[in-house]
Amino acid sequence: MFLVRRVLVVLIVGGCALLFSQAPEFAQQYRYRLASAIDELTTAIQIFDEQANHAGLDRQTALNIYASSNESSLHQQVDAMRRSVARYQLLSDQLEDLAAASSVLRPVVIARQPDHRILSDAWRGFMPSLPVSLAGVIWCGAGVLIGMFCAASVSALFGTAARFRREARSKAFSRIRGKALQ
Repeated sequence: MFLVRRVLVVLIVGGCALLFSQAPEFAQQYRYRLASAIDELTTAIQIFDEQANHAGLDRQTALNIYASSNESSLHQQVDAMRRSVARYQLLSDQLEDLAAASSVLRPVVIARQPDHRILSDAWRGFMPSLPVSLAGVIWCGAGVLIGMFCAASVSALFGTAARFRREARSKAFSRIRGKALQ
């Protein structure tokens, strides 16, 4: 049982270290996708603004005119553009926060309020890397600490379960022994 526990501890600590060491690389890949999404939204918004300017309108005036129209397709376009502008602002703010954060803190910035579409795409396309940066080493260390805590918790559970089994066997043996003596 001692060897099983030791192997389990090594697997848990090593697994957590490996998992956490990938956080900076994942943050970098998320950041690339975030910048690409902002570029696409910028293009869509610029096209809308150019069309509005060509008609002698600014964005808000064009949106108000479209919104007051009887055409349902224009209402849908207004809603889509407003969502695009709002998403652009959220993503731009997050990119600024990522740029301002140190490489160690970027995974935390993303975890605070991720864009689920970008997060999902980044996860699907994620390519693990060997963590040779300071941020990778720090996150690896955090993974070791968390792994040690998890391993200690699992070990404590195994110890408690083993103690209950020993106590149950001891009580059962005492009962059998007591009946045999009677």
